[in-house]
Amino acid sequence: MIGLEVLYVVAGVFFVGIAVLSARDKTNPKRWTNTTFWGLFAVSFLFGSHLPDVVNGLVVLAMVLTAGVFGFGRGAPATTGPEERRASAARLGNRLFWPALAIPLTALAGTFLFKRPALAGLVDPKQATLVSLILGVFVSLAMAMPMLRARPSVPMQEGRRLLDTVGWAAILPQMLAALGAVFAAAGVGTALGKLASAWLPAGSEFAAVAAYTFGMAIFTMIMGNAFAAFPVMTAGIGLPLIVQRFGGNPAIMGAVGMLSGFCGTLMTPMAANFNIVPAALLELSDRNAVIKAQLPTALLLLLANTVLMYVLVFRS
Repeated sequence: MIGLEVLYVVAGVFFVGIAVLSARDKTNPKRWTNTTFWGLFAVSFLFGSHLPDVVNGLVVLAMVLTAGVFGFGRGAPATTGPEERRASAARLGNRLFWPALAIPLTALAGTFLFKRPALAGLVDPKQATLVSLILGVFVSLAMAMPMLRARPSVPMQEGRRLLDTVGWAAILPQMLAALGAVFAAAGVGTALGKLASAWLPAGSEFAAVAAYTFGMAIFTMIMGNAFAAFPVMTAGIGLPLIVQRFGGNPAIMGAVGMLSGFCGTLMTPMAANFNIVPAALLELSDRNAVIKAQLPTALLLLLANTVLMYVLVFRS
């Protein structure tokens, strides 16, 4: 049965390839830093499930020290150049979107198909979406390679080029999501719940909803990731107030709550991989230009999510 372990191996093999290519790139002045960082990341995927928690923690600390002390470098991957890309784009036109669209379409189709009884033994039903997403990547590659007439090494080299540009921020979502789980285990959510119960108007369903949606956004702005905010805010406000006290629907609460957290993602520099890295890649003079452009939309969406949850979550 295909589950998380298979996906971890796929990711680990990919990052092993990135580490090997980084080690072979003599144009990168810090190639051994890049090699060490992505090699350690590969170890966490390939062996993390079999290593003690202390060892996994040491791997993470080693990655932090490697990136923080020595920094990343950028090499010159053996891939296509600007002129070749422009010519390919002119030749293909809108067909360039086909491989990109194949990923979400495959993920959506697989999410439903792999949960059918006839295919239940092939894929872990709990991981059907993730498995389908990875499958979509392979489908996209199968479409893109002949379409773009790319050499077999191009996908790995392009992946390395992007990772060298983004650097440590590429793993920020995973680290922050893990930090959210640590905060939840430490009882931060329980402490927030006690504060909310003490300060919120008694019996006010809307106050509980607003505290949850705005809390998700604010905590996401602090943590940089809605997945890190979700376990804390849900344990502190969502479950004890909206679900248990007022009888709200937990599925609706979770779905709209995550959307509220994503509004916070749009408004914070802590979400560096979304907001700061794009500004750097586009060489914008204002590093916060992306956040400023997103701010009005994020606030309107947050208000809309609050109203939407209040209207829907308490319906029977």
